[in-house]
Amino acid sequence: MSSHRRRVKHFDRKSGPRKALIRGLVNSLVEHGRITTTVDRAKEIRRHVEKAITLGKKGDLATTRLLLSRYPNQEVVSTIVKDLAPRFKTRPGGYTRIIKIGRRPGDTAEMAFLEFVDYDFEAKTTANETAKAEKAAPKAASKAKKASTKLVAAKKKTVKKAQKKARATAR
Repeated sequence: MSSHRRRVKHFDRKSGPRKALIRGLVNSLVEHGRITTTVDRAKEIRRHVEKAITLGKKGDLATTRLLLSRYPNQEVVSTIVKDLAPRFKTRPGGYTRIIKIGRRPGDTAEMAFLEFVDYDFEAKTTANETAKAEKAAPKAASKAKKASTKLVAAKKKTVKKAQKKARATAR
């Protein structure tokens, strides 16, 4: 198949699954500010996100409804209109950047970060660490329980190995 003048990447999918893939990646990028994906997907998603933000700059009801028809997730659309569009109000385009991060070990696909140009990595990591620390307190008890069950399972395994060895020598 020729790649000349091809407007969109098809990702070896029919239109429905392709639309679902694009929606999911756009939702993740808007929600998290940065995603890790393949370079080809990042380049395709960039088109959709940048168009959505440019539309969101209008901020009227018709724009909101149009964005909802494309990305049927109320939280994502409100984030685009109320947060992202004002953040990039003075910027005439180019709201995202692609940073190549090497190849994926499994299939050697070229991977990349797709992030907004004002993405603050340090602020995100400190916020994530505090959130994890708050969540970890009640989970500590369950982790201790899991560790004890792992120890019991390991003990059973060594007992079974010893039994197997004894049977083999008895034969």
